[in-house]
Amino acid sequence: MASENTGTHGPDAGEYIQHHLQHLQKDFSFENVKQVNIVDFSLFNFDSVLFSVLLGVVGCFVLWRASRRATSGVPGRFQAAVEILSEMVENQAKGVIHNAKSRKLISPLALTVFVWIFLMNAMDMLPVDLLPQIWHGAGPALGFNDYMRVVPTADLSTTLGLSCSVLLICVVYNIKIKGLGGWAHELIAAPFGDHWALYPINFLMQMIEYVAKTVSHGMRLFGNMFAGELVFMLIALMGGGWALSVTGVGLAIGHILAGTVWTLFHILVITLQAFIFMMLTLIYTGQAHDAH
Repeated sequence: MASENTGTHGPDAGEYIQHHLQHLQKDFSFENVKQVNIVDFSLFNFDSVLFSVLLGVVGCFVLWRASRRATSGVPGRFQAAVEILSEMVENQAKGVIHNAKSRKLISPLALTVFVWIFLMNAMDMLPVDLLPQIWHGAGPALGFNDYMRVVPTADLSTTLGLSCSVLLICVVYNIKIKGLGGWAHELIAAPFGDHWALYPINFLMQMIEYVAKTVSHGMRLFGNMFAGELVFMLIALMGGGWALSVTGVGLAIGHILAGTVWTLFHILVITLQAFIFMMLTLIYTGQAHDAH
């Protein structure tokens, strides 16, 4: 849900949304080093990196805490919840990855991915203006801009980074299971057949498949979370405009109702998107075990 913007001379709707779509960035300038701008740090979205790392640590701590507190007797509610989640992921992994040795690594990885993405998605449940307003004063004082976006998965660089990591894991398992030569041969011999005349077409199709899977993997998560973030911004505008409109009472009531309904619905969205990303991770790594 969203906080209210009741400033008399506040921004209009377009400026408000545009402001909240800007990332926390910093332009590092080195006065004593000229013409050595190898990396442009102004393009780094520090808010996405910060919240991704922070929530990753939180997710790992929760799972570690559950494993430390695990008992062989009657489990508590926290342990039971983590065990149910772990069993769900393990069952999904068994249906996709038939190599028991690979599942020892991939199942915990998929569980970590699910928890991590769920926590990043859940940042969308915070009031739109809460953390940005807190940062508004501190950011410029530290040399950063005063923008901040708190949902890492609404940043395309984050979701594509995750999907590229999955692609890297698939490449590793392709080489591990089939050998470098076997995988290289598969790249040119599938899907149309092992004939020298078809090698270029096969290789092109394989590259298209890898690129399409990676891009769609990241774009699907980004698209859903970005759309949800925009809806929360529109709801925030309803709350911010109530005092400036003759229909202010109606806007205030609509703000509360719309925010509550969308928040409840969004709980399903953030959970489903984390589950879909986890399942696609399992499917893609499972495909790396299959020979054409």
